[in-house]
Amino acid sequence: MKKLTNYFALMLMVAICLPMMITACSDDDPWTPTPTPVPTTNSAGCITDQAKLDMIYSLVDLEGNKGRLYEMTYTVDYKLDEALDFGIDGTGTLTKFVASKLFDQYPPASKSMKLSYDAGCSAFAAPDSKTGNYLMGRNFDFNHFAPGTKDRVMIPAIVVHTAPKGGKKSVSLVDGKFVDYNQGFYNDTKSDLSMLMALPYLLLDGINEDGFAVSVLKLDGLPTRQDSIGKKTIFTTVAMRMCLDRASTVKEAVAMLNKYNMHMDKEKASYHFFMADATGDYAIVEYTDANTSNYPTNMEVLTGNDTLRCVTNFYVSPTMAGTKHGIVISEHGKKRYENLRAGLLGYNYRVTPTQAKDLLKIVAQGPNDSQASTGFTQWSEVFNLSKKTFSVSILREWDKTFEFGIEQKK
Repeated sequence: MKKLTNYFALMLMVAICLPMMITACSDDDPWTPTPTPVPTTNSAGCITDQAKLDMIYSLVDLEGNKGRLYEMTYTVDYKLDEALDFGIDGTGTLTKFVASKLFDQYPPASKSMKLSYDAGCSAFAAPDSKTGNYLMGRNFDFNHFAPGTKDRVMIPAIVVHTAPKGGKKSVSLVDGKFVDYNQGFYNDTKSDLSMLMALPYLLLDGINEDGFAVSVLKLDGLPTRQDSIGKKTIFTTVAMRMCLDRASTVKEAVAMLNKYNMHMDKEKASYHFFMADATGDYAIVEYTDANTSNYPTNMEVLTGNDTLRCVTNFYVSPTMAGTKHGIVISEHGKKRYENLRAGLLGYNYRVTPTQAKDLLKIVAQGPNDSQASTGFTQWSEVFNLSKKTFSVSILREWDKTFEFGIEQKK
């Protein structure tokens, strides 16, 4: 097991049965994605079960064969109950869970490539000014650099559909580089595809069939490490999977999080959640301690006024306001936050989907931006929580949008 952990420890750094409707279009050249999987000769050396292999080899490249945006329908059991009982407190134990519960055999020892990175995301929620539908916007910003360089490594984004037995259907997005997959990994003739089994636990944002959506954003400072007696331990992405599978509303998601000890293992980062739902509710969930020398443990739920409709990469809790990582002092994402606040206020906190996309454009980060060292916009989403749909643009290619929706209950 030690060799196994070494093999994948650096891979997991963050760390469906019914297909969703998918369309893709360009303003200049409308088209639909390839309806069949892209052929590959890549192996999945840890998988022998035919149902799992069929799922892995069903991956679709939504742009034909560019290797930038893939889709998978996850059709086998990813054993959420066992994950919640496993005591997953970070990427190491998540690796062990995937290998022992989702793989069919252990991988050989191998050296994994090291990466350096930083992150800076943005999110907001507002009603649609024309229809009254509830919207949520989200930029996922994350830099990946080759070891010891400033050479950016381009990622594959993976859209993951899930429909667990007894749970809620959902769709989420994964940064494939977190399991060491580069753009075009699926048919590069060298990448082992076994880690596609981990996709349900690698999500960074998503929406479920009831219109509940959640995203995770980085904070500076020590990681959250709760240790209340009598509570099981849960890791960031496992918590998000639990909420998408089992919560219909923000209030239900918050109640679920309260039952677990949140544990984040990246020593120089914590995270907060931004969530919203089809009732119009929204919240920022943070884990705080005014003494930044301590691991934060106090869960706070911040909601109830329009100033909290957006978030970037500093604590918004009054508990943290006077600290170097709080809203008053921190500069991590401050300009993006100010631009989001000003944009939402200018629209009187009610935006159309087009205006929501325009706000994401304003706070998107690219290679030539002043904040490019702290983030790089990998994808941008506008969720319609009322319709249970969302649109995605990758790499600030605003004229090309991919639309996803969840089949509604009968």
